[in-house]
Parts: sequence; structure tokens; C-alpha cells
Amino acid sequence: MKPVNLSEKLGYFSTHWDPHVVADYNENEVMVVKIMGEYPFHKHEETDDFFYVLEGELQMDIQGEPSHTIKAGELFIVPKGVVHRPRATSEAKVLLIEPKGEPNSGDADREAAPKTRI
Repeated sequence: MKPVNLSEKLGYFSTHWDPHVVADYNENEVMVVKIMGEYPFHKHEETDDFFYVLEGELQMDIQGEPSHTIKAGELFIVPKGVVHRPRATSEAKVLLIEPKGEPNSGDADREAAPKTRI
């Protein structure tokens, strides 16, 4: 048991769309990721998708709905089965919580990023 400094962990890497596991919580992985640009539209059939913006802001595009802006200090949960696409025009730093083994790509044509532990 020890505190996890998220700013410190985010300083260990500079890549985008590359989640890094910083802790385990029950059967979930707690991750930090830097995003810039857009991810492909996708969905997760079996789990909700949790986003908490630490720095910057992101847009969450939901198929068939207007985009949502999520700012630093705000969280957004995409219900399972909902087609969505996160994107950011400038770098955003985000905390993610996902069940262990859940690929970040969902059903997208994009290959899932490996989940490095830091």
C-alpha cells in the first residue's frame, strides 16, 4: 500500500493512446493515458468505459448524439454497447478504469494498445 502520484507517472512516457497501468482495483486496472487527435469509433459490449480528465479537455463523440466536452476535473462514463470516439485537439491527460483484460480498442479495427505497468 502506497500513494500513487499520477503526475509523476504521466511524466514517464510521452506517447499518445498508450495506456499505462498504475494500480489495480478489485478486478480493474487503473490507468493513465495521454490523448491527442482522435480514436476510431468503437464500443465495448461487456463493460462501461470510464474517463476522468486530469488535465486539458477531451471531446466524446457518441454515435447519433451531439459531442460532449469533458474538462479537467470531470468524468464521463460511456455505457456498454454505446458507439463512441474520444478525441482531443490538444493533449489531454486522462485516468481510465477498465476491467482487467479489456482491450482499449473495443470492436474497432485498430489493434489494442499494450497495457504497460509503471
